[in-house]
Amino acid sequence: MRAFRVSLCACLSLLGLELSGGARSAPEEPARTAIFAARTGLADGWKDLGWAPRTTGPGGEASLDFAGHGGWLLMRPGLAGTFGFLTVRLRAPASFGAFLEVGLDSAGVDRFPRVLLEPAAGRKAPAGFSEFRVPMRELNPRGAHFDRVLFAAHGAVGHEAVLLDEIALLEEDPGASAAAAPSRAVTMSIDCSAPAHHISPLIYGTANGEGAWWELGTTARRWGGNPNTRYNWEQGHAWNAGSDWFFRNVNYGDQKGAAYEDWLADNRAHGVSSALTVPTIGWVAKDSTSYSFPVSVFGPQAAVAPEDRDIGNGKAPDGTLLAPLDPKRTSVPAPPEFIGRWLAAIRAKDKSRGRSVHEYILDNEPTLWDTTHRDVHPEPVTYDELLERTIRYGTAVRKADPEALIAGPAAWGWTAYFFSAADVTGRKLHLDRISHGNKPLLPWWLAKVREHEKRTGVRLLDVLDVHFYPQAAGIGIGSSGSTDPALAALRIRSTRALWDPTYADESWIGETPRLIPRLREWVAENAPGLGISIGEYNFGAEGHMSGGLALAEALGRFGEQRLSSAFYWTSPAKDTPAFWAFRAFRNFDGKGGRFLDESLRARSAGALASIFASRDPSGKHLVALLLNFDPSLAAQVELELTGCGTIKSRRVLSYSGGNGFRPLAATAHRAGRPLGQRLPPYSITVLDLTVEPAAGAGGR
Repeated sequence: MRAFRVSLCACLSLLGLELSGGARSAPEEPARTAIFAARTGLADGWKDLGWAPRTTGPGGEASLDFAGHGGWLLMRPGLAGTFGFLTVRLRAPASFGAFLEVGLDSAGVDRFPRVLLEPAAGRKAPAGFSEFRVPMRELNPRGAHFDRVLFAAHGAVGHEAVLLDEIALLEEDPGASAAAAPSRAVTMSIDCSAPAHHISPLIYGTANGEGAWWELGTTARRWGGNPNTRYNWEQGHAWNAGSDWFFRNVNYGDQKGAAYEDWLADNRAHGVSSALTVPTIGWVAKDSTSYSFPVSVFGPQAAVAPEDRDIGNGKAPDGTLLAPLDPKRTSVPAPPEFIGRWLAAIRAKDKSRGRSVHEYILDNEPTLWDTTHRDVHPEPVTYDELLERTIRYGTAVRKADPEALIAGPAAWGWTAYFFSAADVTGRKLHLDRISHGNKPLLPWWLAKVREHEKRTGVRLLDVLDVHFYPQAAGIGIGSSGSTDPALAALRIRSTRALWDPTYADESWIGETPRLIPRLREWVAENAPGLGISIGEYNFGAEGHMSGGLALAEALGRFGEQRLSSAFYWTSPAKDTPAFWAFRAFRNFDGKGGRFLDESLRARSAGALASIFASRDPSGKHLVALLLNFDPSLAAQVELELTGCGTIKSRRVLSYSGGNGFRPLAATAHRAGRPLGQRLPPYSITVLDLTVEPAAGAGGR
């Protein structure tokens, strides 16, 4: 049975009307096939096969006693037509609540879902009646033939009279036809009897970002990115943009939150945790005006900054890299003591305001420094340099803030997990790795950091931090990326690189990443007890449903796979599908409805749908997210609930584009049978349940 919660606005929209944007002329009312009316009684050809005590006119509304699970079945042999809605006017005692199921039937075959009429979904009509228009796509999703209409009590009610009037089938209209997509069958399951685990709230993080980022439901923000590698906290607004913008120092002071104190204050004001990137490269910007490759010194270059034609990009006209000048042209030394003073200054202010930073990240993508910051670090980072900088700067951080979490090494992506920059920068023999026992970079680094911790008693690392970006051409970052059908499907599939042991990456990588399980294995073997963070990730096409679905899939996997934290790069624009993917987990109804704190075992058959399930500690509140990755077919889900208990209430909200989640009709659930639910094409659907837990449920 589906709980029919479609609002008046949604009903009118389905009929081609709008309630905003100025006056519009309404289309003609679809043709009606009458079933019953108070004045005339049953329409010609309709037969009454009901079993509830009743009086049915003509000359008055049908009055029925639905006590004892009563029902009214109306049949018309040979019924023909293409219908868009079933419409009915109803008046029932308020104490009955949502009690009446509506369904179709044919020759007694139980092949149609039931829809539960929710009082709030009815449009007010005269004399205390409510009018419901139930979409045929909910009553008859497969388009099967029917010749009967059923009204039946869903639960126990009293003997008070229920009045029904103006029952009719509305002929299909173009708007309803477009909305009624064909569907495919999908099997899903939630096992509440299996052990559950806690979901870290920090997986719903973002990075930097302007605009109303807190409206996403962000739980944590990361201060990070290439310019942060050269941020000078003593200057306040001095950074170096590196290769991103002509290796020039910049002043971000005109951007709210650019200076670290403004940024921390914003986070505190919105109750958001802060993860602060601290430079370990050894240099920071000395001012906000200097630049590394002046044309007046080096001569013509391949490109110059539009704001000042003396600022070159460090490449000769033929693309040859120019050897940089002394780093002191743009920068000042930033040894570990410099970072220690910064953290000590923050902690001193925290004494009167509470902790500001929950985690420090040891710089940003160090194995790219010979590209992104080659003006001060032209040589590629080696195994030994990465370890040496981790020890020196990690020790300074721990001394300045003993209770903080420390994360690193902020590896940029696939090759940085296995090789140093010295191995991949123009070299094919991987001599650096071979000289270190031919062990991949990250597990080697983890083992050496742990050895140092055991030897000195100083804990340098709490969280293994890596970045993840799909590498297939055309997927893009942020609002970029192709949205043609093939690339959109690839974008969604690329999320499987995070977790699926059977997925071979469809890019130059060509291997099976299974990234999070791989990182978990490396931690278990070399540094047991560390958390795991995806410090940057993005799937592109934020404004397209494929981008929103990929993000929703990733957020679900982060909780399922027990990540400590994750930070989207940077923050999706308001009301994009990516924005609403966050809201699916953090505030799907605009009233604080969210994915809950314990992850439940949930499974979906097939590659075009996913399910993630959660519950609160009491086991009485369950929230599941159901994703349909198919752009053209709806998914007719049969959801098996094991050990979850008895469903007491249910609401369903769905997003498939536009501005926000909308109520969706919910299929009836009878004890001992799967829960049915239709998922629109390309959609994120929230199933919000309250239950009476089964005996023995709630294991961890």
